Amino acid sequence: MLTQAEIERALRDLGLQQGDAVEVHSSLSSLGWVEGGAEALIEALIAVVRPEGAVVMSCYPVSPPLPLTDEDRARGVAWKVRWLLPNTRERTGMGAIADTFRWRPDVACGTGPYRVCAWGRDAAIHATRGYAHLVAIGGWALLIGVGIDRCSSMHLAEHVPIPQDITGRFELPDELARDYPEEEWGIGYGSTPGDAWGAVWQEAECQGLIRHGRIGQADCTLFRAGALVRIHEGMRRIDPYGLFGLEAPTDDT
Repeated sequence: MLTQAEIERALRDLGLQQGDAVEVHSSLSSLGWVEGGAEALIEALIAVVRPEGAVVMSCYPVSPPLPLTDEDRARGVAWKVRWLLPNTRERTGMGAIADTFRWRPDVACGTGPYRVCAWGRDAAIHATRGYAHLVAIGGWALLIGVGIDRCSSMHLAEHVPIPQDITGRFELPDELARDYPEEEWGIGYGSTPGDAWGAVWQEAECQGLIRHGRIGQADCTLFRAGALVRIHEGMRRIDPYGLFGLEAPTDDT
């Protein structure tokens, strides 16, 4: 059984310290059996960063991923979720830890579909500005039993435009948009040969920016969120086709 005290020690061994602001994405089941469940992990994070720091999590009101039908797959749907009511008490796709964190009375929660919630120093600013504030103050990102595809701050790089012949690969066809209206559904569609976020992760590893550790049975990583956002921005700006594993068009095409 994994205890709160053991989680605290593992977080400090990974490099998290008092006063740090940290974006957390996690899988409770990846840890193994945790005494106290999701609340124990949350209390461990709070005990390590203290009120001088901050804990920030995504709290998008979306369902867990829903099963795809054969028709969905034939139409190119990669994943689908339903948008839930803003104040839902249903389990969401954010996971048990984020769901538990969101409903604590000492946590500030933002608004909108891509909202975040935060505890600690400047919690209301984090909740209002999202991950932009965390990156601006040099905050960390902590992944517990999940990969870089769960790291919401990475979306900040998307202000750097990429060619339409790349973005067009992910645009819903009209008939899918009709059948899955955006106010009710989140839909993943399309693909490219390369994994863009995986390429960012590989470059960050090459630069020695990722700290690796373990909490219970879960592999964990800690890194400066802004460092990976800047790598992502640079790749989108300099070589967007290579980022997505595509050949850049020539002057003849």
